[in-house]
Amino acid sequence: MASDLKLRLTNTLTRSKEDFVPIDPTNVRMYVCGPTVYDFAHIGNARPAIVFDVLFRLLRHVYGEDHVTYVRNITDVDDKINARAARDWPDLPLNDAIRRVTETTAAQYQEDVTALGCLPPTVQPRATENIAGMQAIIGKLIANHHAYEAPQVGEVLFDVGSMPDYGALSGRDLENNLAGARVEVDSHKHNPADFVLWKRSSETEPGWDSPWGRGRPGWHIECSAMSERYLGEIFDIHAGGLDLIFPHHENELAQSRCAHGTDAMARYWLHNGFLQVEGQKMSKSLGNFITIHELLETDKFGGRSWPGEVLRLAMLMTHYREPIDFTVKRLEEAEEKLRGWQRVASAARGSGTVDGSVLDALSDDIGFHRASVAMDVIARKANRGTETAVECLAATLRFFGFAPDSLLKSAEVFDHSRIDDAVNARLTALNAKDFKRADEIRAALLAEGIQLMDSKNDAGERITKWEMKR
Repeated sequence: MASDLKLRLTNTLTRSKEDFVPIDPTNVRMYVCGPTVYDFAHIGNARPAIVFDVLFRLLRHVYGEDHVTYVRNITDVDDKINARAARDWPDLPLNDAIRRVTETTAAQYQEDVTALGCLPPTVQPRATENIAGMQAIIGKLIANHHAYEAPQVGEVLFDVGSMPDYGALSGRDLENNLAGARVEVDSHKHNPADFVLWKRSSETEPGWDSPWGRGRPGWHIECSAMSERYLGEIFDIHAGGLDLIFPHHENELAQSRCAHGTDAMARYWLHNGFLQVEGQKMSKSLGNFITIHELLETDKFGGRSWPGEVLRLAMLMTHYREPIDFTVKRLEEAEEKLRGWQRVASAARGSGTVDGSVLDALSDDIGFHRASVAMDVIARKANRGTETAVECLAATLRFFGFAPDSLLKSAEVFDHSRIDDAVNARLTALNAKDFKRADEIRAALLAEGIQLMDSKNDAGERITKWEMKR
């Protein structure tokens, strides 16, 4: 064990903050639900990737890098994927079209999360590589009288009524689950809340041979099979977004426990809060649906692209369990904060160690905000000439997945005073409606690689910020 640091985590299952005690300290096991690769990952998908990457780093620090197993899956069989493949590649056979979609989107996801500073998980299984495991679990559920066949529709369904404490994770009993969820009322179901484990595939749909006919798995059974294969029947941490508690995680837990006859699937269930954009729920209809790739590579959000590290910090500045409003202002604040730390840390020459106060804050339910306050204290010490503080801050930044100097490029050596004077001269020209002069100043600055961003302050006055064009 690398550290005697004690972790406390908020467990959705018990609705309380608990001391984290691993089943086996020599192999701490965590499963995080990854993307369904039918489209580029949006910024909501970035939050669990970032948050639980920080937890992964913390677990590695406490228990040793070789003693933590982190599994994050890729869902590459899903009806949304089938629909996207048929839409985008109508001239190809469906299976070939599906391969085009999943290969492209999965590769982009890996590129995106790497840019966000996330370490690669220990294992990244694909659903399509674990069909045999899914079928084995379904077979056990049928044998244990927790699932049944509906041959008239070519389905195998989980019988929710066979599990007395179904709904324990979401905190809903069966009646409330029915009232609060969209469930299909079909005559072939014993209970309207029964969910699909296996469903029939047509000749044009992807499918695998099984004891119940050629078909494909339901969504929930995929994660049960992949987590069991790499982490065992019971493991330490299962994590994901708040939206997955019901039905996905509830159903995972039910089918895994009932298949194996265990009292748990995971000991600790962690869920990050929802994300909205500029005060609104993210949706394509509102025009505020933004992918990670768009933030990194285009000017769609805020009129510029954003470094992955800035996105990472912006996500971490709100506690992971709280809802987050993702705004341009938040990104600007994160960039300023990170650049300030880097100005101090860039002078580091040695290896340094992560400060204990930072780790103490983080160990309390992944409390990054308190950890960042501790980093501010270290930065102030470093500014007073404390060499050990400089090295400590650099080590702490690296621990969190930030480089000590990535934002400190040519902008740092520019004549800020001269540029500020030019910006103020342009504002004066704009206020005097001398738009020709204002455009000339903007063009001259742009030729130097300096990009201007206009906005208004709370008083409605025009203000301008500048940065190096990326």
